[in-house]
Amino acid sequence: MPTVTLGINPLTWTNDDLPSLGGATPLETCLKEGREAGFSGFELGNKFPRTPDALSQVLSAHDLALVSGWYSARLLERTPEEEIEAIQDHMNLLKECGAKVMVLCEVTHCVHGDQERPLSQRPYLSEADWQRLLNGLEVVGDYLKSQGIQLVYHHHLGTVIESQADVERLMDNTGEGVGLLLDFGHLRGAGGDPLAIAKRYSQRIHHVHCKDLRFPVLDAVRNRDKSFLNGVLDGLFTVPGDGNVDFLPALTHLCEQGYQGWLVVEAEQDPEVAHPLTYARLGYRNLRQLAEQAGFDVANATN
Repeated sequence: MPTVTLGINPLTWTNDDLPSLGGATPLETCLKEGREAGFSGFELGNKFPRTPDALSQVLSAHDLALVSGWYSARLLERTPEEEIEAIQDHMNLLKECGAKVMVLCEVTHCVHGDQERPLSQRPYLSEADWQRLLNGLEVVGDYLKSQGIQLVYHHHLGTVIESQADVERLMDNTGEGVGLLLDFGHLRGAGGDPLAIAKRYSQRIHHVHCKDLRFPVLDAVRNRDKSFLNGVLDGLFTVPGDGNVDFLPALTHLCEQGYQGWLVVEAEQDPEVAHPLTYARLGYRNLRQLAEQAGFDVANATN
C-alpha cells in the first residue's frame, strides 16, 4: 500500500500574490495551526526564513517538515545557464531542509498576480517560445536531478502552461528530469481532466496539490472576465471536499500506480471570510478521508 504524507500551503493564512490577505498573520500562527490541524509539513511562503538553519529551526519547533517551495522561472527571458545560476539559493534551501521536489512555474508574461488583468488575457506561447521553454526546462530539470531535487512543473491559471493541451505538450516533449505537479484546482479551472492527466503521466507526477473549486464561482469569473485574484476574493478556491472537484478517481489511479509523496492542501481564500484554522482542519479531515478511500496509507496522521 503506497504511503502519502499530508501537507499544507500557507495560502490558507496569508497570500503571497495579494499580501493584504492575512498580511498581519505571523508565521508562528500558520505553523502552530497547521500542525494543530494534523498536517505533517508546509510549503514555503513569503514569511518563511530563507536560510537553512533558520528555516529548519522554525519548522522543527512545530514538528513540521519542509514539503517544497515555489520557484518563479523566467526561461523565456533567461538562458538555462542563467536560470540555473538564479535557482541556487532556493535549491540549496530545499536540499538542506530535506525537500525532494521543487515547484517550478514559468511566469514570463503571467497575469495571475495582476488584479487588474482578467484570466482571459493569459499568455500563449509561439512555436519558438515553446521550443525555448521545453529546452530550458530539460536543462534545468536535469541539473536539479543531478543535485537530488526533482523539478515538478506547476501548470497554473494565468500562465503560459494552463490548459490540459499545454500540460500534454509539455510532458510529451520533455524527459524524466521534468516532472509534473498535478494541481486539481488549476487543471479543472482550465477545463482539464485530472483523471486523464493522472492516467497518461502517473510515472511523471511527483507532487500533488489538492485545491478544490467552487464551480459556480468559476463560471462567474469566466463570464464576467475577472482576474485570478478577484476570483480568489470571490471564493473561487477552497479545501478538498468543500467544493465541486471530484478528487477520488485520479487519487485512486495514482495509488494504483504506486504514487508516494505529498498530498498538499493549497486553497487561497480570504482569511477574514474563511477562518484559517477551521478550513485547515476541514481540509485535513477531508483529504485524509479521500486518500484512505483511494487506497493510500497516510503517514503521520495525528488527528
